Amino acid sequence: MPLVRVSLPASMHERVPQIGESIHQALMETINVPAGDRFQVFTEHAPGTLVIDPAYLGIERSEEAILVQITISSGRTVEMKKALFAKIAERLAGVPGMRKEDVFVNLVEVAKENWSFGNGIAQYAL
Repeated sequence: MPLVRVSLPASMHERVPQIGESIHQALMETINVPAGDRFQVFTEHAPGTLVIDPAYLGIERSEEAILVQITISSGRTVEMKKALFAKIAERLAGVPGMRKEDVFVNLVEVAKENWSFGNGIAQYAL
């Protein structure tokens, strides 16, 4: 169960549905996320309230750079994570037509018992 948080400039508001769909498709294709397992939070930022270095590690980012943070259960291989990063950038470059340089992704891994999907129950706890 990934929980996806996307921080983006408010000027990109109309692209939110495409961004969400592209990220979800990448998750399904690379780390075996089921189609119905979609939980996303979008936070739109006014100018000056989203700070993303324009050239860190030699990557030239534009004013349309976004931050994608995905909380997932631990257990994916490094190869799966690399594939996920590449697929998210690829899909966002396709639709909604973003620059790959503008896609910053961070994974946060947690133990399965740290999730509750409702009813106050830790459904994944063994």
